[in-house]
This record gives sequence, C-alpha cells and structure tokens, in this order.
Amino acid sequence: MDSRSVAHHIEDSDHQAMAHRLYTLVFPLDSDNNRVLLGLKKRGFGCNKFNGFGGKVEATETIAEGAVRELVEESGLVATSMQNCGLLLFYFENDPVAMEVHVYLAHTYEGTVIESDEMRPQWFDIHDMPFSQMWADDSRWWPFVLRGEKFVGQFWLKADQATITREHLYAVESLGFV
Repeated sequence: MDSRSVAHHIEDSDHQAMAHRLYTLVFPLDSDNNRVLLGLKKRGFGCNKFNGFGGKVEATETIAEGAVRELVEESGLVATSMQNCGLLLFYFENDPVAMEVHVYLAHTYEGTVIESDEMRPQWFDIHDMPFSQMWADDSRWWPFVLRGEKFVGQFWLKADQATITREHLYAVESLGFV
C-alpha cells in the first residue's frame, strides 16, 4: 500500500489489505455567485461525465501537490487556497485495487479557465448540479459540501462502475488523519 494512504484509519482489515491508488478531486468555488467549476471529461475513465478536476497522485508529490497539479493541467487554474473536505474510497467488483480519492475545495485561485485535451470546464450553480451526468456517488456526498461538513465515504460498485451496491457515508469532525 502507498505510504501516503490514509484508508487504514477507516477501513476494516479486509479492505486495508487491498492495494490503493491515490487520486484527487478539486472543486473550484465561486462563492460570490454560488457556483462550482466542473469539467466534462472528454476521454478515458469517466468520459462524458462532469466531475471535479483531479487524477492520480504521482509518486514524487504529496496528495495536495497532486491536487494543485491536476487542477492546473485540466482547467488552467492555480489553487492558492484549498480545503480538504472529504475522503472517498471506491471498491469495484473484480478489481483488486481500491481508489482512494481526496476531495478538495479551492476557495481562491489564479489564472484563466481553459479547456484542456481532457476536460471542458463549465460553471454550475452549487444547488443545481448536473447529477444525471455525474458519477452515481456525487449526489450522495455533495450535500455534506453544501453544509460545510467534512465527510468520509466508502462505495462498493459493480464492474459497470455505475451501480452502487453498498455505501457507508458519514460526517467527520476532522480529516486530521489525511
């Protein structure tokens, strides 16, 4: 398991034994206008879905550094203030590697929003998210973001990567183990 993984703080022993791949998701917020920037994935995993900006954390970077890098690569924005707000763990049927996703809100950032070869950015009202075009779990944990609560979620999905068979989602006082 990657030494930067924090999943062992919340997982049972069976899931702790799984390999984990680290990912990030960053959601730039425009608080003045109650908007969030999402990107429509143009290729690869999650193609044709709206999501935050993120991806795999490289071996040479911290999780936060990976989040900043991915945001720049996919949207052109440089986060100058980010808050870690959630931890999501995904277990896919017939896949021996769990996805450990660290979720951030970017409250301040610099730069100009650009379309990348991977993502087409678009602003949405934070209360009117395009959940029908997002991952199945997003509508379940987004209310925690709206309430300003930190959260942890575990989702078990079928091999189709869309059908949730089980979930465990809850608010936490702190993500201090991250």
